[in-house]
Amino acid sequence: MSQAEDPNRVARIQRNHEVTVEDIRQLMGASTPHFALQLRNRIAALIADLHPDHPARVEGEREIVRLQCLGFHGETRGEGRDLGERPLPSLDLT
Repeated sequence: MSQAEDPNRVARIQRNHEVTVEDIRQLMGASTPHFALQLRNRIAALIADLHPDHPARVEGEREIVRLQCLGFHGETRGEGRDLGERPLPSLDLT
């Protein structure tokens, strides 16, 4: 995934001069640890010129924090190991 923006979204934003909360949510639909930092950068670029109280900026800033955490700490799923299984080594690099 590159940091290139969807050309249809760019054209609409340029025509209407408006970033919406839905734009932020569409980008967040693809959020995984692998792409989190690229998505963070794309959202930051989208909201950079918005007023601090703009709904899309508020949503974007909240998601940037989540993406930052997701990108550096990954994602944990499941309920742990079963009895008798050896634990896997930690992937935490900090």
